[in-house]
Amino acid sequence: MSVFQRLLPRGLYGRAALILIVPIVALQLLFSTEFIQRFYEDVTGQMTQGVAIDLAFLLDQIESSRDIAEARARVVPLADALEITLTVPAGPDAPVEDRLPMIDLSGSTIISTLRERLPGLVAVDLTGENRQVALRFDTPLGPVGAEVSRRRMSATNPHQLIVVMVFASVLLTIIAYVFLRRQLRPITKLAQAAEEFGKGRMVEYRPRGAQEVRAAGRAFLDMRNRIERQIEQRTLMLSGVSHDLRTPLTRMRLALSLMPEDPEVAALQADVVQMERMVDEFLAFVRGDAMEGSQATDAVALVREIADKADVTLAGIEGTPQQVEMRPQAVVRAVENLVSNAQRYGKRVELRLTFLERSLRISVEDDGPGIPADRRDEAMRPFTRLDASRDPNRRAGVGLGLSIASDIAISHGGTLRLSQSAALGGLKAELVIAR
Repeated sequence: MSVFQRLLPRGLYGRAALILIVPIVALQLLFSTEFIQRFYEDVTGQMTQGVAIDLAFLLDQIESSRDIAEARARVVPLADALEITLTVPAGPDAPVEDRLPMIDLSGSTIISTLRERLPGLVAVDLTGENRQVALRFDTPLGPVGAEVSRRRMSATNPHQLIVVMVFASVLLTIIAYVFLRRQLRPITKLAQAAEEFGKGRMVEYRPRGAQEVRAAGRAFLDMRNRIERQIEQRTLMLSGVSHDLRTPLTRMRLALSLMPEDPEVAALQADVVQMERMVDEFLAFVRGDAMEGSQATDAVALVREIADKADVTLAGIEGTPQQVEMRPQAVVRAVENLVSNAQRYGKRVELRLTFLERSLRISVEDDGPGIPADRRDEAMRPFTRLDASRDPNRRAGVGLGLSIASDIAISHGGTLRLSQSAALGGLKAELVIAR
């Protein structure tokens, strides 16, 4: 993932806001640049040229005078009529170098325009009070000072337009975001409904929003209804199959119990017991407790009850214990299968419970031989027994314990992870349930 991709927001709201704000900001920057160029440069230059013409006229009058007294008498009344304060000769306050405020968008344009039009200009001071521009000229009769209102050279309060532009941009962005949020909310609701359904939870959802979003919502509801009908039909069918299979097995057990005891009868009885166990585990795997409703459950009490019933150690509880939305019977079945597997192949079994921000993790560890890393995925497939030498008649199972636990974890929006136990050295099975 590139740096640019990492900087981009991951949520739909963030990306939509970015799509909305970036063009507005780019447009405002472009408009501001063009505005500054046209308004502050062209308009300011034109206004300053008018002032430069007046100053040039006054300087010509000074140069044509015979002395300072005559120049003052001729020029001062004309300068007053032109709204220019002229000091002949220049006083001690007349600037000797150009001075600009720290932030002045049009100051450089004023100075460059005046210097272009007035060759005798020595210095321009734009930092005076009351927006007065102080100037100093060299003339044949000596230095001359002048003061001109800044309002005659640049627009008054030009920042107001920028403030209005920024305010309008913010207001339009807020309005656009409100409308955009109304369009994105149905998509968020649809995503939440799909996520909850993936965790085995049913939430109320009604299609809203734009036509395309409504169509996606209706398609989701149709899909969810079809899945629910298929689960219900499968459960009803398996209930009938279970009844049909158990009846002949019961008759076989009864018939075998009436026969004389010998090795062959004992072997047949063991086969019948194994067949019943296979039927029970197969039905549990296919059914998956799909008809059980989800509810807020005390996970600590649930796991502690399993540990007490199986006579194993609850080694620790990490995080802040909270109630977790789950199908408790299904989770009990999954954890009991993991504990049963651990007890079958190990002598010491430990349970651990970890509450994370977005998930609940139930760990089952044993000191048995474990499962090689390259065969752990295979171990979670249905009817898989990794050790072919293990006799099913010796309580080796039918290869559905891990498959059932994995199926239940997935139905809760989580997963089943197998690894090596760091504490006991055997297998570590982690049942992760999304919160």
